[in-house]
Amino acid sequence: MLVLPSDPLRPRRPDPHYAGEARQAEDLGGGYAVVDHDALLAGDAREAVRRVPAGPEPLWYRGWMLPRTAYAAMEAALAERGRTLLTPSRDYARAHELPGWYATFAGLTPPSTWIPGTGMPQDAALAAAAAGLGGRGPAVVKDYVKSRKHEWARACFVPDLADTAGLRRVVGRFVELQGEFLAGGVVLRRFERYVRDADGRAEEARVWWLDGRPVLVGPHPDTPLVRPAPDLSAVRPLVRALGCRFVTTDLARLAGTGTWQVVEVGDGQVSDLPRGAEATSLFAALLDSGAAAGSEADAEARTEAGTEAGTEAGTGVDSGGPGPEQ
Repeated sequence: MLVLPSDPLRPRRPDPHYAGEARQAEDLGGGYAVVDHDALLAGDAREAVRRVPAGPEPLWYRGWMLPRTAYAAMEAALAERGRTLLTPSRDYARAHELPGWYATFAGLTPPSTWIPGTGMPQDAALAAAAAGLGGRGPAVVKDYVKSRKHEWARACFVPDLADTAGLRRVVGRFVELQGEFLAGGVVLRRFERYVRDADGRAEEARVWWLDGRPVLVGPHPDTPLVRPAPDLSAVRPLVRALGCRFVTTDLARLAGTGTWQVVEVGDGQVSDLPRGAEATSLFAALLDSGAAAGSEADAEARTEAGTEAGTEAGTGVDSGGPGPEQ
């Protein structure tokens, strides 16, 4: 079963952005429920999940990005209704935030350093982060989950880390624009040159992995007309080593060698699909895995219930009959 953000104007329905996913789930014989994304961000998780019916069936979240604290609060509120998220909050953070996945993919992704915090880093911390990338050469600025690549020159790209004033200017603008949505801290990543399309955008593939298997390979949402065929041989063991059930990897080819490199890793629940993508294989795999997990949970519940009933019958607790012989 999927849990999707609700439409802010019609809260019993899914957000229009996810309406197609709701129909897909129904067409495949699954179901969905809705949560109030605004209430989650406001810190009222119980209100946010009140339209999710109570019951034992586990859930996949598919929706907008959430801070790790909001996701954990949603997980706890759903647990009060007997629901389990198939991606626990610790795995969500590990796949969603760069410091969680970077060590696993370090040999196959641009070198990166980061500075935890909620605002503009101190000069010394920024200098140390730049030194961690060699102290010179081009770099990209982002936070733990997002960049501002659409403000490339002002708030994303640093032509040379040795230009400390330029680095501070770009980082300062990035932090300013992110505001309260700055996630985790500031990240510096070595800028890599990738094969690009006619419009100058990197030709990226987005691969959706479930339990270590690629269940959907397609274009990145920014380049929906690209039809990539990435080599996954180096990526597959790293995805399995990460140990998270549902993740995405964005891949691009290095311009010089054609080698496929991991640009980003993400939690699959909050990764977007390209407009008009054919994703039947993805949702079929999610619903099948959710149903299997639900069957296991039901079996465990029945076993526990049977054990408790047997214990009660043996001890005479609430059994209505005589207790054990003395």
